[in-house]
Amino acid sequence: MSKSEDDLQADGKARSIRSFVRRSGRMTAGQQRALDELWPNYGTTFSMQPLDLAKLFGRDAKTIFEIGFGNGESLLQLASHYPNRNFLGVEVHEPGIGHCMIGASAAKLQNLRILCHDAIEVLEDQMLDESLTRVNLYFPDPWPKKRHHKRRIVQPSFLDLVSRKLQQGGTLHIATDWNNYAEYIDATVADSENFEVDVRRAHRGDQPLDRSATRFESRGLQQGHQIVDWRLVRR
Repeated sequence: MSKSEDDLQADGKARSIRSFVRRSGRMTAGQQRALDELWPNYGTTFSMQPLDLAKLFGRDAKTIFEIGFGNGESLLQLASHYPNRNFLGVEVHEPGIGHCMIGASAAKLQNLRILCHDAIEVLEDQMLDESLTRVNLYFPDPWPKKRHHKRRIVQPSFLDLVSRKLQQGGTLHIATDWNNYAEYIDATVADSENFEVDVRRAHRGDQPLDRSATRFESRGLQQGHQIVDWRLVRR
């Protein structure tokens, strides 16, 4: 059976799962200035070599990895709340990265670093096995059309990858405001041998699970969506 055009890249190869969809966005002068001036303080460059987290942060500490942090609302809140932990955020949207670095600088955070790259490749190539305490995935693209479900980041292969990078007893936190995606995540996790559900919380924006509210969550609530949060524990 031939693949549809949606499943092929320009070179004819099958499309791989990515942690993001590139979208254009307006860069403010302040965000551009943050990228130019603050990147040396907070940014780190992707490479095929594993990251030395102790060297990157200047200390040994539990490390939380956030996939697609958007404007950084939750990432900044958690980094402020847990100064004894290291936070590594991965995002490809440069205005969001600039916004996050402005917030980090204003809060004088020393425990936050940022990568501008696909988070799946960062996990695969730069994170050593059992190097992370927690992975956060908040409001990933739901790909609501059935023919696009295979593009969703939460797949068996994703759970396998994250489980390898988490320490024993480490946690994966997920949140979505799409009911269909919540059902899909429930089914995918139920089939996984690597995770068990510690907490599953459905709410109307009033009970986020160890995180702050995000703009994506606010949009979903305005449309009448229910929020679902999970805390999954590596077996």
